[in-house]
Amino acid sequence: MMSSLFIRDYARDFVATAPSTTPVVKSGVAPLRAGQGHSFFWRRLHSLSGIVPVGLFLIEHFVSNAFATRGPGAYAKQVELLSGFPFVFFLELFGIWIPITYHALYGFYIWYRGESNVSEYPWTGNWMYAAQRWTGAVTFAYIVWHTWHLRFTGVHLLTYPGSAFGKVQNELFVAWQFVFYVVGIIAASWHFAYGLWLFAAKWGITQGPIARRRWGYVCVAIALLFIGVGFATLYSFRSVPQQPFQPSANEMDSYTMK
Repeated sequence: MMSSLFIRDYARDFVATAPSTTPVVKSGVAPLRAGQGHSFFWRRLHSLSGIVPVGLFLIEHFVSNAFATRGPGAYAKQVELLSGFPFVFFLELFGIWIPITYHALYGFYIWYRGESNVSEYPWTGNWMYAAQRWTGAVTFAYIVWHTWHLRFTGVHLLTYPGSAFGKVQNELFVAWQFVFYVVGIIAASWHFAYGLWLFAAKWGITQGPIARRRWGYVCVAIALLFIGVGFATLYSFRSVPQQPFQPSANEMDSYTMK
């Protein structure tokens, strides 16, 4: 009797303490990592640069392009207003291009060093991490292509703002370029909106799951707002007959007289 009780108790204790053969994966969002040492500084700078100045530039860009909904004349005036800022080259260099380049390159570095494990550990946080990396890559490719075509090829829009509407149309009337615009708008809107969510979490603005969830709803609304404005802008360019994208004689005479 005593031996049978001993064997039963030993077997029960062995089963209770033996490791499980099936690993248990916790669901939910993976914890945010702030980094250590120099990594902490560069990650914080990367997070901050995505909001200021890159995020602010994105907002300005969407708002400026939305003037296309009021017609070619209003859009040309907006481009002329932006080109009239003093020290435009330095404003673009230090306020746009250098921050965007740093944010993009360090983002690729984080992606290279990251461990999302989407296929093995399907956490919500892992899927969001992967989506943020991919949308960032698409957005960066779109910005490089878009900037090269509009700013550095063909007519110089800062010099001849009256040609801006037609030059954008000239891209959008090409099927694959129009599709690239659509994909770029969606990727940039998502990347910025989720970047706002990450920024608030990493900097301690939203503390706790409830605050983060509520802020997440706001960020989704921001992404949808940006996508809606972007699509309305695309529709405005496409709904107007092709405008001239070469400077008129009056524009050239006006530039010569300056």
